[in-house]
Amino acid sequence: MNVEPVNMLSATEARRKIGEGLLTSAELVKSSLDRIRETDGTLKAWAHVDAEGAMARAEEMDAIRRRGGALGALHGIPVGLKDIIDTKEMPTERGTPIFSGRRPDADAAIVERLLDAGAVILGKTVTTELAFMHPAETVNPHDPARTPGGSSSGSAAAVAALQTPLAIGTQTNGSVIRPASFCGSFGFKPTRGVISRRGVLQTSRSLDQVGVFARTLEDCALLTDTIKGYDPSDGMSFARPRPAMLEGARSDAPVNPDFAVFELPYDNLMAPDARAGLDEIVATLGAQAERVPAPGAFLTSIEAQHTIHEYEICQHLDEVFQVHWDELSTSIRPVIERGRKITKSQYEDALVLMERATEFFRAFFKDYDAVLTLGAAGEAPAITDGGTGDPIFCTIWTLAGLPSITMPILIGHNGMPVGVQLVGAAEQDDRLLRTANWMLKHLQSGISSE
Repeated sequence: MNVEPVNMLSATEARRKIGEGLLTSAELVKSSLDRIRETDGTLKAWAHVDAEGAMARAEEMDAIRRRGGALGALHGIPVGLKDIIDTKEMPTERGTPIFSGRRPDADAAIVERLLDAGAVILGKTVTTELAFMHPAETVNPHDPARTPGGSSSGSAAAVAALQTPLAIGTQTNGSVIRPASFCGSFGFKPTRGVISRRGVLQTSRSLDQVGVFARTLEDCALLTDTIKGYDPSDGMSFARPRPAMLEGARSDAPVNPDFAVFELPYDNLMAPDARAGLDEIVATLGAQAERVPAPGAFLTSIEAQHTIHEYEICQHLDEVFQVHWDELSTSIRPVIERGRKITKSQYEDALVLMERATEFFRAFFKDYDAVLTLGAAGEAPAITDGGTGDPIFCTIWTLAGLPSITMPILIGHNGMPVGVQLVGAAEQDDRLLRTANWMLKHLQSGISSE
């Protein structure tokens, strides 16, 4: 009889087995650590692995279960954290030698919620330099000659490579959805403000958002439910109820959902095989998918995102840039120089455009359940191309703070994954996940983008 390796279990299934006494956290965590040891010499997804601490935590969670104690939502489940998320028990070095050896005094809000839910923190996953654009050492788990995407490079790669069932990243432009698309995992970025950013490196107070990686839709929802919550210390956090993610992901749509397929001004950037795959999905959905002309303001919205991001990173990290200029990569220096030239008036104009985008989508989603698009332009580019791939298929949705999920549905002509992205209405994340569940059930498995 073939027995599925423990590290291949979804977080939801592993949590069920732990609760029923069919699996121990120690077995699950050891399986993840063994997988990391076997594969990370090539993959390089981890900046720091706390094997000893993870096993001790797993044994503690097992002891709690044996004595009949309360079990958390992620009791005994391993999680990886992007290395810009503060952890007082291990270093947080932010993808740069500038912060080598940095040990925070306190855990990020995300970490507090994970620990409260019984999760086991395996370690810190590799990020690009300061969660921006300079490529890290992580490679794509499907082809080491290709990029895993960025900036949440290690988180996406670790989940796809079966090193951990769950990982957390961040997105300021396309840093969750794009690497998930390239690596073939599920990636979910909820509505801006659903998850606290306290203790996470700030590169843009207006745009930074936390997201998750998993191998199933349910797992994305489970992890997001665990770490969501109001935090008055985060200016983007809102003091009102949050959508029930797992309930949404497990729900059946009461009626067939309606999808909008924008004719985007940058559709020419789609790889031909990815475009063919998307067209096949649209044809399969039939009357449920409607092609919609994109407003001309989409192009100015993309420019607005760049202006806000570059202006704010120069404000937030100005001291770092001034003191450590020689330690910065040649990739980021031109961006800093450009950002320093952005005037306050230009920045404020961009914020107005961001608000207009938010208002546009507030009205738009009265007629549609989700926007259907790609998570990235196509398969992961070669590492030799430089960079981590174009985030443009995420930019507008991130600017507007909308929930987005990418699912590994398509396969490109080189055998690499291509993610299909759904975007939903703000604070209707449960509806988006319900729509994603409907689409997964109604699409033929293995649709190819060849």
